[in-house]
Amino acid sequence: MTEAAIEEENKQIAKQYKELLRISYRDLSKEDKKLIRQAFDVAVDAHKDQRRKSGEAYIFHPIAVAKIVASEIGLDATSIAAALLHDVVEDTEYTLVDIEQMFGETVARIVDGLTKISSLKKDKDISLQAENFRKMLLTLNDDVRVIIIKIADRLHNMQTMDAMRPDKQVKIASETLYIYAPLAHRIGLYNIKTELEDLGLKYTEPEVYKDILEKITESKEEQDAYIKRFSDKIREGLDREGLTYDIKGRPKSIFSIRRKMVKQNISFDEVYDKFAIRIIYKSDFENEKFIAWKIYTVVTDYYRPNPIRLRDWISQPKSTGYEALHITVIGPDSKWVEVQIRSERMHEIAEKGYAAHYKYKNTEEKQDQGLDGWLNRLQEALENSEANAVDFVEEFKLNLYSKEIFVFTPEGDLKSLPKGATALDFGFSVHTEVGLRTRGSRVNGKLVPLSHELKSGDQVEIITSPKSKPSSSWLDYATTARARSKIKSALRDEKKQIAEEGKVILKRKLRSQKITMSEKVVNELVLYFKLKTSLDLFYRVGIGTIDNQKIKEFATTRSNVFMNFIKNRIRRGNVKDVDKEEITSKYDLLVFGKDSEKLEYKLSNCCNPIPGDDVFGFITVNEGIKVHKNNCPNALQLQSNYAYRIMPAKWIDSSQEEFKAVIKLNGIDNIGVVNEVTQIISNNMHLAIYNMNFDTNDGVFTGKITVGVRNKDTLKTVMKNLSKISGIDKVVRE
Repeated sequence: MTEAAIEEENKQIAKQYKELLRISYRDLSKEDKKLIRQAFDVAVDAHKDQRRKSGEAYIFHPIAVAKIVASEIGLDATSIAAALLHDVVEDTEYTLVDIEQMFGETVARIVDGLTKISSLKKDKDISLQAENFRKMLLTLNDDVRVIIIKIADRLHNMQTMDAMRPDKQVKIASETLYIYAPLAHRIGLYNIKTELEDLGLKYTEPEVYKDILEKITESKEEQDAYIKRFSDKIREGLDREGLTYDIKGRPKSIFSIRRKMVKQNISFDEVYDKFAIRIIYKSDFENEKFIAWKIYTVVTDYYRPNPIRLRDWISQPKSTGYEALHITVIGPDSKWVEVQIRSERMHEIAEKGYAAHYKYKNTEEKQDQGLDGWLNRLQEALENSEANAVDFVEEFKLNLYSKEIFVFTPEGDLKSLPKGATALDFGFSVHTEVGLRTRGSRVNGKLVPLSHELKSGDQVEIITSPKSKPSSSWLDYATTARARSKIKSALRDEKKQIAEEGKVILKRKLRSQKITMSEKVVNELVLYFKLKTSLDLFYRVGIGTIDNQKIKEFATTRSNVFMNFIKNRIRRGNVKDVDKEEITSKYDLLVFGKDSEKLEYKLSNCCNPIPGDDVFGFITVNEGIKVHKNNCPNALQLQSNYAYRIMPAKWIDSSQEEFKAVIKLNGIDNIGVVNEVTQIISNNMHLAIYNMNFDTNDGVFTGKITVGVRNKDTLKTVMKNLSKISGIDKVVRE
């Protein structure tokens, strides 16, 4: 770089630093500014020789993360300093001891937490990735700010990914959608969650993202005009009440529009709530609730509300601390419009999450209970350290995005549970011992099974018995991470106890067969009974499935040469020899990787790809390459957790093979509609129909047809022709 370029870069770094201080959400004292300056100087020195993939000086990244932490999330000076230093220990000569000496224990602890999270990121093993995620959550025990700075770090990485290789972009974006966006949501950082989701979609489905973005841009002028028409009416009423307020239109995120389009099988134009109206009012704390309902009355005086769509999160805030009143009304031109009513305090908590809780904590102590409660529940799940890390991530995910229901104990205390929670989940939410001793439950006074799904407002009573203990069937109807981890832990403990007894019994039984129990003999028994571990062996002896007769059979065959041959085959895993000359038509359909190799593969059942679909190959452990569609429900998880096992794939010649595709259609029930459908598929297009099912209800029919097609173009043509039949309303592929 030339001297002029270096000078210009230094000017930019200084400018960014000044802006960091200027945009901080908190009021910074002299000590705060001194701490931030010191952290900035150390970060500049540490990263002086580093550059990012885009070519810019590396220091711009920690400054950008610190700006997100300071402004968008609104954390304190300690957090800003830690954000500036978050990569120093991992990437440079500085050690944790250096950081602690210069900045004290708190900053060092946060930086240590951030370094721990990054330490495994280059590993490809899925269990290590999952363990890494668990590590990240364990840092919450030290300081929740670790997670929040990590989310800010991920946000800036997502904002600056253009210089990366496409496969790296997809991997990071998938991981973001899989873990970081739900985490941001759960901590109450809604703005950041939205941006992470939109950026995630930008890299996982670029065409879809671009298409929706263009449509939103095209319709913006029209939407702004509509919001003005809607707001002008309400302003009259609000001004009459003498309120100080602000009305804003909030567009729906690209990701949520996409999710709605997929979930409801509708086009962009059919998504009716592409924006919400937000009314933010000034109020002291005592009158907040009163004014919110006053605004509700004004809005509903002008526009008719949908009573089913009223959401009162002021009387009962979400566990993230979110407070607001949401109503859906019929606006001009008979369009549904969501109106969100919040005070300035509620708005700040919605925007800043955790940080705003602390700003207002002195006003009302209970404001922080939501986050603390969630952290306590999370800590309990983390303490169950025996849980398989991959299972842990999956179960944790179950509870991240869950909508909440509120149920009552027999004493009238309110408990928050995820939507879909059962009576058994409620038992574990009261106390682990209550859950483990559950014998039955009553909901609203009636006896119900433990699998009964609870609804908001239910009063739940758990019937316990000292003799009750968990069975494996409980896992079928426990949905919360807490309940599932406690049940698994109890089942494991019981299995270990039985296995201990089984080990003693086995020793006795082997002695009666003149065999001394040793590690070698135990391994032989494990192979003989086709088990995985010695624990499985001892457990089966303990419960009696491996009895005297089976032990005798083992003893008599132990010295048999044939048995040794069988054991060797078991050790090798029964691998069959593959006939290298066996070439099937499948070799002509898909090619994999950069070199377009022809490899054997299977089509996955979860998404049933057909030629022409955008697909990728996934290398499984036992079934070779499985092919999934890019928009398969499981694609995100696979790309995030197993990126190293993903193979690019493309179709070449599909003229010889027929694939089954399922078409769903609905419309007005006419006489002869089934005949018209079969005419088009069989007679006109000469395609095979493998399955056909039509249901009618009050003049409306729904149908499901499985047809044989050679590629995506044929399927498109069939669906286009079917949609032309009189009375048919919608034709979609399942």
